[in-house]
Amino acid sequence: MKITIKLYTAVLALSILMSCGGGDDDSSEPAPTPNTAPTAVSGLIFPSADLLCIDNNITFQWGMASDADGDAISYDLTVAIDRNFNNVIEMRNVSTTSITINLQAGEAYYWKVRAKDNNGGESPDSATFAFYTEGDGEVNHAPFTAALVGPEDDSDVIAGTVNLSWSGGDSDTNDTLIYDVYFGDIEDAPLVQSDLTLQNFEVTANAATTYFWRVDTEDNNGTKTIGQVWTFNVN
Repeated sequence: MKITIKLYTAVLALSILMSCGGGDDDSSEPAPTPNTAPTAVSGLIFPSADLLCIDNNITFQWGMASDADGDAISYDLTVAIDRNFNNVIEMRNVSTTSITINLQAGEAYYWKVRAKDNNGGESPDSATFAFYTEGDGEVNHAPFTAALVGPEDDSDVIAGTVNLSWSGGDSDTNDTLIYDVYFGDIEDAPLVQSDLTLQNFEVTANAATTYFWRVDTEDNNGTKTIGQVWTFNVN
């Protein structure tokens, strides 16, 4: 009789343990799938590169981005008066691929677009396009600041001959452009070549040195724009 009572007690205790969550736990959920950022926009449409805009009421247009997760996408449009976007004058977030903004006439602008999803993922920036809004009575327009081609800003390069490369642009399509190149191991680098018609220039770079360089652009009417400062490090 005592053996029967002990066996019954043991079975009851095991039943209570299992009913209270004892044993293996099969209720754990799988880890959430990491969010995939959207792609970059498929291109900038309007204003196109180096465009002279007669109207300063600008309808910006760009191509769509895509998201592998099917997330909702919005777009950050940034407009600045300098190519490196230190002086931003408009920043808009929209769910469409266009927006109209009234800008000041007689000014050079630079714009880019980034896509973002509703889970915090962000695409790389688009290319940067420059355009100019026509001012009253203007005949000649200043060229745009030179755009960096290579070496990439703050990149590492091998000691020896380095090819500095850039691209110039002007909304006056008949203008010819010349370039002044500044290069050295100080931020206020000295002029090393003036009146250059090519868009590249070779320099000699020593190991374990950081170099600074910029390109100023001048049109055939004598109007000049000062370029931004770029750097690279030599291994």
